[in-house]
Amino acid sequence: MTAVQPAAIRRKVEAWLAEPDGGYAIALRARPEWTDEPLLSVGDVTVRIVPCPTPLAVRAALQDRAESERLVLLTELSDGELGDGLLAHLSRNTVRSVDPWEIVRQIFGNVELDPSLVRAGRWAADALTDYAPADGWPPPAGAVLTRDHALRCLTAELLGLERDQIDSAGLLQWTTNPPALLRFTALPAAVVDGIAEFLVDVAGPAAVPIMAAVRAGHGVDAVPLGLLAGVLWPAPNESVAATEVAVARARLEPRFGGTRLTDTQALAFRDAAEAWVVRTADSGHRVEAHRMLARAEAIAAEIDVTGLLGASTLLPSGFLQRLRAFAAAVRLAVPAGGPADPHAVAKAQAALAKVAEHRAADPRRVETAHMAVRLLRWLTTVDGPAPATLYDALHRQVRDDGWVDRARLDIFAGDTDPQVAEAYQLLHRAVDARRARHDEQFAKLLAEATAAEAEPGALLRVEDVLERVVRPILDHGRRVLLLVLDGMSVAAATELAESLTRSGTWLELTPNGGPRTGVLAALPTITEVSRCSLFSGRIAVGQQVAEAKAFAQRFPGAELLHKKALRAGAGSAFEPDVLAALADPTKPLVAAVINTIDDALDRSDPGTTVWGDDTIVAVRDLLTLATDRVVVLLSDHGHVIDRGPEAVVRSSPNSDNRWRPATTPPGDGELLFSGSRVALGGGSVVLPWREELRYGPRKAGYHGGASAAEAVIPLLVFTAGDEQAVPGWSGAPVASPAWWREPLPETAAPAKPSLPAPRRAARTPAQDTTLFDLEPTRVSATPATAARPALVDALLASDVYAQRRGTRAPLPDDRVAALLSVLLARGGRATMDTLAAQAGIPAHRIGGVVTALRKLLQVEGYPVLDIDADGRTVKLDEALLIEQFHLERS
Repeated sequence: MTAVQPAAIRRKVEAWLAEPDGGYAIALRARPEWTDEPLLSVGDVTVRIVPCPTPLAVRAALQDRAESERLVLLTELSDGELGDGLLAHLSRNTVRSVDPWEIVRQIFGNVELDPSLVRAGRWAADALTDYAPADGWPPPAGAVLTRDHALRCLTAELLGLERDQIDSAGLLQWTTNPPALLRFTALPAAVVDGIAEFLVDVAGPAAVPIMAAVRAGHGVDAVPLGLLAGVLWPAPNESVAATEVAVARARLEPRFGGTRLTDTQALAFRDAAEAWVVRTADSGHRVEAHRMLARAEAIAAEIDVTGLLGASTLLPSGFLQRLRAFAAAVRLAVPAGGPADPHAVAKAQAALAKVAEHRAADPRRVETAHMAVRLLRWLTTVDGPAPATLYDALHRQVRDDGWVDRARLDIFAGDTDPQVAEAYQLLHRAVDARRARHDEQFAKLLAEATAAEAEPGALLRVEDVLERVVRPILDHGRRVLLLVLDGMSVAAATELAESLTRSGTWLELTPNGGPRTGVLAALPTITEVSRCSLFSGRIAVGQQVAEAKAFAQRFPGAELLHKKALRAGAGSAFEPDVLAALADPTKPLVAAVINTIDDALDRSDPGTTVWGDDTIVAVRDLLTLATDRVVVLLSDHGHVIDRGPEAVVRSSPNSDNRWRPATTPPGDGELLFSGSRVALGGGSVVLPWREELRYGPRKAGYHGGASAAEAVIPLLVFTAGDEQAVPGWSGAPVASPAWWREPLPETAAPAKPSLPAPRRAARTPAQDTTLFDLEPTRVSATPATAARPALVDALLASDVYAQRRGTRAPLPDDRVAALLSVLLARGGRATMDTLAAQAGIPAHRIGGVVTALRKLLQVEGYPVLDIDADGRTVKLDEALLIEQFHLERS
């Protein structure tokens, strides 16, 4: 016979004392053993517990009873063995049974018991009795005590959780409380087993490894062990070293008390642990989250599985291993000569995706890796014939090589890990070799045009830009804010333009809605020459005083603000006279020189700075005040960065870094420049086209030379949403080249040659109504990558499409066809930028066009066209398109 627990005795006694005429003694059928205190107080009644193995012991207990006490006799004797004489002294004249489930029923308010609860076993009845809280168990919702309610109440009490926290997340949180774990593991084995079994039912398969770890004494490591489960039980589609993983799993088993986890249990455990870490970090408890990550890596080292941590999307070592795997892919993809292998580049892209999906990824290092892949894609393109004209070479810098320069600045800055750094160095050398060829081609064309005193034709020169760009805007009746960012290169301008247009307030305009254009600096490409020439309208040399005088003569009443004028006292971004000038309708032109980038060449690191409205604060603040003006943004010259140990220093009679007098012939990497556009050296100077050459002291960056990064000035025009603000200009297309934004498919074919603009004959600028005589270069209105699929023709001819088109603001059929053709050609997915570029849509309109297309194709609410969670990727469900528009499958 089972010994009765003290809590059960108390519950039975409480029920007996509540009876109207319960007598002074009760006999309970139980093993005659009692190790607790013999006296039990129930309210103001004292009850003595007496074990009675024989009738004589029963008789003695009755005779020795104190007048104020009541008796509880524990005996295994039957009514017959006691006899009528003794039974006459007992409540109900019989030996009562102690049914644990009857006690449970009473505890919960005399409810009915769910049979499935009773089948849970005696342990549950005893535990519900023994561990009942002082204020009682929460009553069930109805008249039946269900298994779930009873055991959920019991589990919550024993674990110290709320009832609604009994899930895998709550269990993992519980394991972070060592005292709670100790209390639980000290419970009777039957209770621990029963609770663990119930938890598997309600918390899912993750409860098995969690409770196994708890019972094995490793409960406090449950979260780290779950993180390692993500490494040792990878998803089915992930490739793993089977033998190595099997050995590692065996080494981990002792921490689960020898329990061998199933794939389902391990994967659920992994998901719960990773969710716990993310949730904890997001809720502000980053220290605790990082502690768990560090502990997981320590356990991995203890069982010698650190080499497998690359499979983890959370562990810091996993990020580094993924980054190293990416670096290995980059090394294999860098060409030894000629174009890169598209298949190898596609593998590097796939490795980058693994790096980027790591939840502990360093955004800066991921961005550098992204730049590396962009450069690899550029290396898959094939150079066409060398540019035939300086105009062509300049626009190669604006539309292609400037983006290369932006990416290679990140690669040059590199990575802290030696393996990754080695891959980036190898890639940088390959990119540098190709860019150096381009710079040499550019510099030779520049030298020839300068010496020949050639007419500029469609080419914009710095001394002409105000007359050919700014004055026509003023003549059209629009006020202008001219921003001259000293030292801004094309690469920096690509960043700044993205920053300014990101919010949608500012719209970029380009000539005829075509690609961006650029401006040619004066020589040498230093501030006192090129900026003075900009404001003077002719090749000139001078400082701020000369600039202001020349500008005032050309534009009477205009305001030119230099660095000193832009400074203000505490609390104000600008002095009141600056604010007044911008607001003054009688000042159609306000110009400001902003030195942020040029200052960085001396005192900081221009190679690692992202030039946006958060780093060039003056631009941001000025644009806030100038929404009623057309903003023309350009520089006076670009720059190159210091090449560190790669630099080549040559002697020069002067101390300038990137130009020298023509006292000796040009050497390797240099060219002689002579002509009226050369403002110093008596009209003849030697300029380096190799970026690593310099003549003066070391700085962070330099300018003055003949590389395209120094001599090509970016030109950007913005309005606050008014696309018609400037005649001959309209909304810009996507500015980035295809290799910048479009990943190569896994089955990558060799990329098309990266050709310069078609050769143009030099011609004299025409004095007509256009702002300046650049040849029109509109983006094509049809996709350039694929012919129109038959499915698109079938859609446009369908009855459903005709009905849909008639009920909405119509998109032109050719635009619908262009968008769908791009999506179908790319497997149903394309970024907004890719859609805009390949479907011939201005960049600022693509969001609205996609929204209109979604509404057009969304028959009965089905998402034929949708936008990914990243907000940038458009997805076409081809099967749903066919179904909803009743098209035939090809």
